Amino acid sequence: MKKYSLLLFLMLSLFQYNGVVYSLTITSPLFKMNSLIPNQYTCTGADQSPPLAWSDIPPQTQSLALIVDDPDSPEGVWTHWIMFNIPPTVIELEAGSPVPSGAANAKNSWGGLGYRGPCPPFGVAHSYHFKLYALDTVLSLGDGTTRDLLLNAMTGHVIGEAELVGLYQRFKQ
Repeated sequence: MKKYSLLLFLMLSLFQYNGVVYSLTITSPLFKMNSLIPNQYTCTGADQSPPLAWSDIPPQTQSLALIVDDPDSPEGVWTHWIMFNIPPTVIELEAGSPVPSGAANAKNSWGGLGYRGPCPPFGVAHSYHFKLYALDTVLSLGDGTTRDLLLNAMTGHVIGEAELVGLYQRFKQ
């Protein structure tokens, strides 16, 4: 019986969205996968968000969510930026872009809204994960929601995802 319950659960999981989780593409003209993020987009520079672009958005997408995390932080996963309810017609963000119309920001790990750039301890390289999610709904959350509430609201609504990883290390001058 236990084996059949597990099999049924797996089958139901696979048949959500016909078993397809689309593979999106997220890029930056300034850094490639697993390469260095330029100083301008970090705490030692202008601390502005880097330009990003994405493609291969599934046709049934109702909104997008962008989460930028540092999993290498000594405090655990450190969130640098969360933007959600991005309209699927938005296919890029310029450097330092304001929130697109209709979109919202969730709190970062500093407790504020908006982008905060990489700022690892001196001499230690960290990886920064720019994760883009295509959702089949517009989330009923507003500016200032928490990461946990956002992730909970996204459960069962992710129909596609992409990831771009950038690296950064600070050195004492």
